[in-house]
Parts: sequence; C-alpha cells; structure tokens
Amino acid sequence: MTTVKFETYYPTERLKPYIKQYIVSESMLENQYKVFPSTGLVIGFQYKGSLTSITNESSTNLHAAGITGITDGYKTFRNSVNIGTILVYFTETGFTSFATLPSYELFNLSISLEEVFDKYCIRDVEEKLSFTNTDGQRIKIIEHFLISQLREIESDRLIVEAVKLIYQSKGAIRIKELNEKLFISQSPFEKRFRKIAGTSPKKFASIVRFNTVLNSLGNNKSLTERCYENNFFDQAHFIKDFKQYTSDTPENFKRFL
Repeated sequence: MTTVKFETYYPTERLKPYIKQYIVSESMLENQYKVFPSTGLVIGFQYKGSLTSITNESSTNLHAAGITGITDGYKTFRNSVNIGTILVYFTETGFTSFATLPSYELFNLSISLEEVFDKYCIRDVEEKLSFTNTDGQRIKIIEHFLISQLREIESDRLIVEAVKLIYQSKGAIRIKELNEKLFISQSPFEKRFRKIAGTSPKKFASIVRFNTVLNSLGNNKSLTERCYENNFFDQAHFIKDFKQYTSDTPENFKRFL
C-alpha cells in the first residue's frame, strides 16, 4: 500500500475560466513541508486528518476547510497521520468570481472558509466529503459547491491582459511599461490589480519570475546565466529574492531536487 497519493484533476468546462486544477493529496505519515508562493489563491478541504501551520517555532491548527491568499514568502505546514486533502487552485483572476471579498484582504493569510462563504454551506460540504470514498465523488461535491457560489460578473479585461503580459515577460516587465502598454496610470491600475489578483502587480511579477527560476533549476546552467536570463541586476539580488521565497540559496536548493 502506498503511503503518499498526489492526483491531479481538471475542472468541467463551466469552471475552466476560474479554476486551474484540483489536487487530491493523501498521506499515511506525518510530514512537515514548505509551500512556495504561487500566483493564485488556494482552497483546501481536509476530508480526513488535520493540518498545522508552523511559524517561528509556534504552530496553529488550521480549519478543515480553509483558504490561503497570495504570499510573499514560503509557508511551512505539518500534516497529521492519515490525512486527505482536496486543493482547489484558482486561476490568477478566478477567485473574484466567487466571493465579494477583495482578494488582497487574504494576502499572506490562511483562514477558515467560513469567513468568506456561508458557514452552513461550508459545513454541508464538509459533511458530504466525510461520507465519500472516491476522488470522483469528492470532486463532484466541490464543483457543486463552486458552481453554487459562482457570480455572473464580467471579468476585468485590463487585469486579465496585465497578467498575460507579466507571464509573457516571465515576470521581468517593469510596472511603468505595463502602465504604458495598458494606457492606464499607476494608482488606479494598482488598485484594480490588487483587488482581483490578490497582491500588487510588482509582487505578482516577482512571484512569476521566482517560479520561472524554480522551474529552470533542473538544468545545468550557472548562477550567472540564470541571473541574465531572468533580468536580475546581479547575483546578490537573485540570491536575496530566492532566499525570501524558499529560505535557501539556489545552489543549496538545487541539491535536493
């Protein structure tokens, strides 16, 4: 019998504009691990076991149904034995179609879903999940919940385009250049971006750039080459940013890949 399970599932057509994927994760062993910054909010449902957040030697037991916003650094978690979790990964602009809460209010937070959605609705989902035995059944329950919360609102095309441009540049585009390309001044752009994407455009671009670097660590390129490719001013800035997101240097991190 395997001690760890990690399966990826994709949303139905109705939810594809808002949800990237679902991950069903199970582990029979207690484990402590890091989660690095990503560009979308994440919902988690523990249908068995429990999860703890670790911060500076202190620990906080998390709710069985929770949501984590965009972060500007890594987070450390510890799971109990025999844990089962469904993770819902939103697209970069997807969360705003489900909740009236501005995404930036969740920045660097992991809170109960009951603070975002109706608590009785969340408890109903938790109860249904506790009686299911297959991933397919669990995904159906989650998708039914998501569709019930989906608001028929028009997406902010300017912010969608901004996200696209940031990805095309691998996070290296300057915010001034973004403003010029989108024909919008900095202050209103910043407010709209934070409300929908959950952080500032500068921080978002930095996370995109970090993940680009992270995905390139498997190759044999030197630190200097990686700095050049990802438009870092020098190695010191490159290492500083990488340590902020992982607590480790690129070279030490690479050894554990």
